[in-house]
Amino acid sequence: MASSPSLPPSAPSAASDTGPWPKAELHLHIEGTLEPELAFALAERNGVTLPYATEDELRRAYSFADLQSFLNLYYALMAVLRTEDDFADLADAYLARAKEQGVRHAEIFFDPQAHTARGVPVGTVVDGLARALDRAQETYGISTRLIMCFLRDESAESALATFEAARPHLHRIAAVGLDSAEVGHPPAKFKEVFALAREAGLKCVAHAGEEGPAAYVWEALDVLGVDRIDHGVRCMEDERLVARLAAEQVPLTVCPLSNVRLRVIDDLADHPLPAMLDAGLLVTVNSDDPAYFGGYADDNFTAVRDALGFDAETLRTLARNSFRASFLDEATRERYLAEVDAHATGA
Repeated sequence: MASSPSLPPSAPSAASDTGPWPKAELHLHIEGTLEPELAFALAERNGVTLPYATEDELRRAYSFADLQSFLNLYYALMAVLRTEDDFADLADAYLARAKEQGVRHAEIFFDPQAHTARGVPVGTVVDGLARALDRAQETYGISTRLIMCFLRDESAESALATFEAARPHLHRIAAVGLDSAEVGHPPAKFKEVFALAREAGLKCVAHAGEEGPAAYVWEALDVLGVDRIDHGVRCMEDERLVARLAAEQVPLTVCPLSNVRLRVIDDLADHPLPAMLDAGLLVTVNSDDPAYFGGYADDNFTAVRDALGFDAETLRTLARNSFRASFLDEATRERYLAEVDAHATGA
């Protein structure tokens, strides 16, 4: 088994002399930003006993054989998230790190079913996250959107019940998504709830083509009607699909360090990202679950620069793609793209 990648503390970032590239983060699970230090602090605040004695011991558990082994730990640690304050603190900690990584806009996933199953109401989760996101622009210079994900290894009925429970909070939610264990849980299972979301005026995204086959990407597009594919790296196994994605400029939110940590790809040097760019795909680089996978947004930019030999113009393309693929209004998108261009030219 290949060892997990890590960057030495002294490794230069993918930033130019003017700092990290301005970028949008479009594939970020807020529960996956739970660093060991905050996990222990929230455990103490809420009287939760973690199955690890120290932060270092917990960090050593962040070694995964596949997606399911990661999910087992991911869901176990959510036990510390109980109150609005917990979710606000979690989001605020992410935003502080994101600012340092050059993130100017973040579209953030959350998993309500993972919380309601523990007796935490949807409203507690949304209100806590919103408290941090509402002040993100002023505090960190980051605009935000919130994306409510359904757990694909739960039933379609559970997804429908979750959507109905969230209806009073839809004014705070920009899109719905689909995540968790992919294999054996095709997108078509969630056709009904995605139709309800579209009727409510929400955007739609879905994880597809990570561990699951390229056929799941077709389903996400044609059955769920998604606006964006999360991951999607296995699209490269289907030439017709690649041609369609390129022609329609369907965004793909690729997560390189995640792909290596979860054994989707053995070595970052073998990542299909260069081939995806060469094929004309609208690909973006994101961190997924950065507390678990060894890096935040700019850490991923740095990693692909070093492993794949990307030059400044390629990084500029990835930064521009992140805003092009976002759910921003056109005026805000153009303003952020101008920041990328000014950064790239040193202006």
